Amino acid sequence: MKKPPQKKQPAIHYAIVPKDLAGHLFEVTLTVALPASDGQVLALPAWIPGSYMIREFSRNIVQISAESDGKTVALTKLDKHTWRAAPVVGALTVRYEVYAWDLSVRAAHLDQTHGFFNGTSVYLRVLGQEEMAHQVDIQRPADPAAAAWRVATSLPELGAKRYGFGTYVATNYDDLIDHPVEMGDFALATFKAHGVPHDIVISGRVPNLNMARLQADLKVMCETQIEFFEPKSKKAPMDRYVFLTLVVGDGYGGLEHRASTALICARADLPTAATPKKLEATDGYLKFLGLCSHEYFHTWNVKRIKPAAFAPYDLQAETYTPLLWLFEGFTSYYDDLLLVRSGLLDEAAYLKLQAKTIGSVLRGSGRTKQSVADSSFDAWGKYYRQDENAPNAIVSYYTKGSLVALMFDLTIRAKTDGKKSLDDVMAALWQRYGRDFYAVAARGVTEAEVEALFDEVSGLKLKPLFDRYVRGTDDLPLAKLYAPFGIKLIDQRKDAKPALDASTGRDGGDCKLTQVHEGGAAHRAGLSAGDVLVAIDGLRVSGNPVNLDALLGRYRVGDTVAVHAFRRDELLTFNVKLQGDRTPSISLEAAAGAKKLKRPSA
Repeated sequence: MKKPPQKKQPAIHYAIVPKDLAGHLFEVTLTVALPASDGQVLALPAWIPGSYMIREFSRNIVQISAESDGKTVALTKLDKHTWRAAPVVGALTVRYEVYAWDLSVRAAHLDQTHGFFNGTSVYLRVLGQEEMAHQVDIQRPADPAAAAWRVATSLPELGAKRYGFGTYVATNYDDLIDHPVEMGDFALATFKAHGVPHDIVISGRVPNLNMARLQADLKVMCETQIEFFEPKSKKAPMDRYVFLTLVVGDGYGGLEHRASTALICARADLPTAATPKKLEATDGYLKFLGLCSHEYFHTWNVKRIKPAAFAPYDLQAETYTPLLWLFEGFTSYYDDLLLVRSGLLDEAAYLKLQAKTIGSVLRGSGRTKQSVADSSFDAWGKYYRQDENAPNAIVSYYTKGSLVALMFDLTIRAKTDGKKSLDDVMAALWQRYGRDFYAVAARGVTEAEVEALFDEVSGLKLKPLFDRYVRGTDDLPLAKLYAPFGIKLIDQRKDAKPALDASTGRDGGDCKLTQVHEGGAAHRAGLSAGDVLVAIDGLRVSGNPVNLDALLGRYRVGDTVAVHAFRRDELLTFNVKLQGDRTPSISLEAAAGAKKLKRPSA
């Protein structure tokens, strides 16, 4: 006997309005048409995918209440981010206010200049109904300051018009929280990359912004990346993409989403009509393009090719994976490399950036204690909670992960005579795990599958490299790896320059030690991070770093100096035996005829 057709359950519906711009409050109304009969449980995520730290967004809920059929419904708090509504007959309506004053790409921010939110900050999850369709009505604020505001998001429109207030739709909760929303009087431009519309949204004042250049440069960058993963079809994995960019005086960061990215950058990093030609771009603009390239590459690598632990996400607790070196490190490798292939970055500038990365990895002794696999797994408690001892205790799965990608790329290219490269591994990951991620049953990749795929695609046995450089802490043999490609690695450390081997920062007009490197002169003498330097051999140390260098420059390596420093409010004296400067000074020199940084077949 044929089963009767199932009645489609009504969508979960949200209405969100910027209620108080000066008070930084969003008001959210959640309507659940068919709440659970034993009492509907609601939860706000504890973290946002892509930023591996428990952020406890529920702390920003100022007040919350529920009703049904005009009558108050009791809400019982189960833990810091979960509520249970009493059983009701009929629809359940929950109203709550969210305080939004986090000027970052991770949470929510609202004032008279603009509004921004990630879904994890504002949308309570209806447990048991996450796979239902979700609708959100983004409402215009009543404040006259917002009269010219528009809406920018990659969420598909339902009743709203493009860039307008109104209703938007998502296939499920995971989809809903993967489309951040910007509202305000922003600058806007659109270009097409292989037929797919891409919006550039700029919030914040940027006098004389060269939007035409941004369009042209981002277009070629996006098309290069689309072709990287789909060289034949040139088909992007999304129907539309949005670069949401908040411009501030001084800032930098990005967070990836499936069809957009939220960015924050310094005003000086964006191009103006006075910005020079492409290959003469300012360092700030190249930094911005690198950020865009990094987050755009995540459209494939982590938003669709995912570690198994992220399919699906557990949004209420830490979700551990030892694979962030692949998803963040490899993305960090390709972000600048694909700018080279796009023609936006010349190879000499690229090698300088790579040399800088090598130097930063070699600077910290933490690289000898923590592998990139362990760094990935420990991201929640260590990488995202760094303190003054971080260089001595941890290694970055971003920076060393990018060098691991370089190692695999150069190894595969060298051992296959250029017939294969890391590009082929990424293509295989895309074909098997990423391309159909949202179209069929989502499945992430395990550590064992990653390692097996490397061997299969390359035709090599790469386990020793995984053991030594991914799961182990050996320094990468970069000089040896570069040699077959006509690139020479040079480390010209200033061993004859006397140094404390500590990082410093200004503390008003004083010089404060921010990090003390293990085994260095400051460490051996007993100085600590947080100490404020007062004098060296009776001469005052000021907050100007030139002053400290000048004072130390009066001595030779091996000399002992008396350093007076305040620790808290106590004046201490240290006898410091100066050592040579141990800071790596890496440069990469390409010989004439060195192999180009293109695909092996190019």
